[in-house]
Amino acid sequence: MIITCRAASAASGAEVAANVAEVLDRRAALAHPPVTLTITDSVALGIAGVLRSETPSGKVLGEFFRSGKADSTELLEAARTEQGYAGPEAHAALYCLIGWIRSRLHRQTVDARG
Repeated sequence: MIITCRAASAASGAEVAANVAEVLDRRAALAHPPVTLTITDSVALGIAGVLRSETPSGKVLGEFFRSGKADSTELLEAARTEQGYAGPEAHAALYCLIGWIRSRLHRQTVDARG
């Protein structure tokens, strides 16, 4: 399924770090956090922009960063692949990006049902 990002621009590195920390703290405080508790659209773009590269998974992130849309399966796979090579901060950011993707899929599924 194609997912889209509604942000006009990517968040800065500081905004990414702050939003990731906030979301992780809020999710940790709940026994069963809702799928909708996730990073903002601009932070999703910011994460993709920071972690894009010339690797196959990095190119998927780069295309998402440029266009604001991606195939959800490809983007999930790219984020999971990059987590295997990432340091702690990038791993946490990618975890949040994965949550954002799942939230988008959930929202589109709910909207399609009416």
